[in-house]
Amino acid sequence: METPNLPAIRALRPVWNKGRIVGQKRPLEPKHVWAIRVRLELALNHRNLALFNMAIASNLRGCDLVKMKAVGVMASSQMKERASVLQSKTQKRVRFEISEGKRAYVEKWMEDELMVGSKYLQLGRFHERLNISTRHCTRAVRDWVTSFV
Repeated sequence: METPNLPAIRALRPVWNKGRIVGQKRPLEPKHVWAIRVRLELALNHRNLALFNMAIASNLRGCDLVKMKAVGVMASSQMKERASVLQSKTQKRVRFEISEGKRAYVEKWMEDELMVGSKYLQLGRFHERLNISTRHCTRAVRDWVTSFV
């Protein structure tokens, strides 16, 4: 009994991840962290500098980082030395220390006129959006990392 040869099925478009590195990325080296921090300082970008420092200090996922509230890191108009956040994926509370240098950058961002009366630590670009999106945070990190590579 012979089997008929079927026509080959070809994809209509290229594969989305062809040539891309997928999966977990390598962690940043200390020299890369300092390079990003210095560039954000020189650009006087207080919001992104505060976001970057909180990301480094807390080791949180992006979705938890953008949902961080101002009252979680501030108490009676002073920065807390330790903060805690409830992770959305695991529903576990994570405590982390905010060092003196990182506190100074976040305090500088909190003193900005945009932050007066804000509920969230990272404001969105538009007034109707209270905090930045996770996608916006991901793009910012990608831009930081690719700026020195």
